[in-house]
Amino acid sequence: MTNKDGIKKQAAETDLVTEKVSAEDLSLINGYARRELSADEVYVFSVILCDNDVDRDGERFTVESLFALEKLFVGKTGIFDHEPSAKNQRARIFECRVEAVEGKKTATGDDYFRLRARAYMPRSEENEDLILAIDSGIVKEVSVGCAVKKTACSVCGEAIGLCGHKKGESYSGKLCCGELLEPFDAYEWSFVAVPAQKNAGVTKGFDGRGFEMENVLKRIENEKGFLLSDGECRSLKAYIDGLRQSAKDGVFYRDSLTTEVLRLSAAVQPDISRETMEAVVKGMSLAQLREFKTAFERTRSEKLGIKPQLGCENRKQNAPDYGEFRI
Repeated sequence: MTNKDGIKKQAAETDLVTEKVSAEDLSLINGYARRELSADEVYVFSVILCDNDVDRDGERFTVESLFALEKLFVGKTGIFDHEPSAKNQRARIFECRVEAVEGKKTATGDDYFRLRARAYMPRSEENEDLILAIDSGIVKEVSVGCAVKKTACSVCGEAIGLCGHKKGESYSGKLCCGELLEPFDAYEWSFVAVPAQKNAGVTKGFDGRGFEMENVLKRIENEKGFLLSDGECRSLKAYIDGLRQSAKDGVFYRDSLTTEVLRLSAAVQPDISRETMEAVVKGMSLAQLREFKTAFERTRSEKLGIKPQLGCENRKQNAPDYGEFRI
């Protein structure tokens, strides 16, 4: 699911699997602990974080993206319902790997791959109920929070929502979906109760790098609709705010230029009324206003008898010789 913050959600619908703690596991776990933990002090389990199949929102990770996430998720903390609170931290991933599931295909007909993580939590009184819930199959689903650079249309490769293809529809036998490309950050992973709810599933954030304003403007010019996340809306708003400020600056400059042209006009051609000149300059472009201003300034200078700067020849004839000071 995609929420209003540009956060893509796709739940990993798989059971959490409890595992025994090996010496190698303990070595990796102790890399995060402040003191040496024993096997009896930690609870280890594995979970599928995400895969390359098409999710409920018509989007999927590519296999290349899964391998990128394989590195990004190591060391990331496990929380509940994507609530970013320190007191909400319950587990941590110490190992992560992409694995192929032989004989299984995705909705697009590709070989199925998934990202499996192994996590640990301390065996404590506070965690007893959660451990029991995992072992009994009550707590099963998780979702992850990560950021991707862009979401491309699987049919044409353009930014999804800005092309003419619709997710869920087939074109020449090819299913259209959004492909989540170039993950660059992993935030957290969460235990969730209902994967289909707003805060469940694989989340992807927006950083502006995949948001091309030219594509948006082109889409608007063609009078075609598209969807924007909250993050993308903020970028669009910032862009529009910039245009508004530029427009204000432009209006201020035009008003100043128009005032100067009217003032100069009154000085060099007093027979033309201000009302007439205002009507004339109203339809002028900035270039035309600047041209009139230059012409009026030249005319005024001629009327006042202000001569242009002497040329090089006159300067040579009239200037005193300061050769002894020349460097």
